[in-house]
Amino acid sequence: MKKLIATAIFIFAGFAVQAQEETAKIEFKSEVIDYGEIEKGSDGLRVFEFTNTGNVALVITDVTSSCGCTIPEKPKDPILPGKTGEIKVKYDTTRVGPIRKTITVYSNADVPAKSIKIKGKVLDAESQG
Repeated sequence: MKKLIATAIFIFAGFAVQAQEETAKIEFKSEVIDYGEIEKGSDGLRVFEFTNTGNVALVITDVTSSCGCTIPEKPKDPILPGKTGEIKVKYDTTRVGPIRKTITVYSNADVPAKSIKIKGKVLDAESQG
């Protein structure tokens, strides 16, 4: 009876380990994009590049922003293991002042909600001198 219980525990543990290994993982090239100092009205589009370092397809279900002035765009298709993808972020550069925004990426990865950030400063034409 003890051998049967020990065998059952061993088999269950084996399935648990295998289940943990089957996961998507998202690894960003950089988790922060710095716009630096940019002119009012300049191009606000930036791209976060990432790789699926897991062993199953990565599905990004949603990407949200902490502000309506920042519009993120998620990939439409799953990202296969070992492949790269990108999340486009467009900031409204008609707003003068500091940029400090958080974008949250929701997916089937081992970390289901991942925060990435943009920062910088939009300068008014008058402050350009």
